[in-house]
Amino acid sequence: MNITILRIGHRQERDARVTTHIGLTARALGADSMHLAGSDKQVKESIEKVTKCWGGNFAVHNNIDWKKAIIQWKKHGGKIIHLTMYGISIQEALSQIHTDDKLMIVVGAEKVPSELYQIADLNVAVGNQPHSEIAALAIFLDRLNIKQGIDSFTHEYPGGKRKIIPQAHGKKVIKDEIAQD
Repeated sequence: MNITILRIGHRQERDARVTTHIGLTARALGADSMHLAGSDKQVKESIEKVTKCWGGNFAVHNNIDWKKAIIQWKKHGGKIIHLTMYGISIQEALSQIHTDDKLMIVVGAEKVPSELYQIADLNVAVGNQPHSEIAALAIFLDRLNIKQGIDSFTHEYPGGKRKIIPQAHGKKVIKDEIAQD
């Protein structure tokens, strides 16, 4: 499955931390890339630094025209999944997603354009109460991983220079060793 995140409505002066966390969450839970509708060099560099340190091939693309990105994704057979509290239940949405699908998961910042609700193949509600877009993305990706038989919390990435060794108490990190899978 190919998964990319499309972050729309990013406001550089206000959303840098949340957008960075959207990218880090996406990376940690198995997405392949994030497209940022807007430009924020610091967000891109921060996520790339984590990817270099912890492994994987997560890519960040800056200054993307969101409409063109969606049109191209659909043109190449991809599905558009819009995370919103107004959509269908996550359970219903997951029943319509197949393991060979290419998914573009749209995560908004400011109020999203109303046309997005029409363009999306699925408007997916991760609960019907206001909460964090980071939480919505994490829950959606975790449930998607469960459907595919992947454990979101033990997945490791090739090429990482750091690896956490789980501990009941304290912290243990292996550093500067390339973790090979």
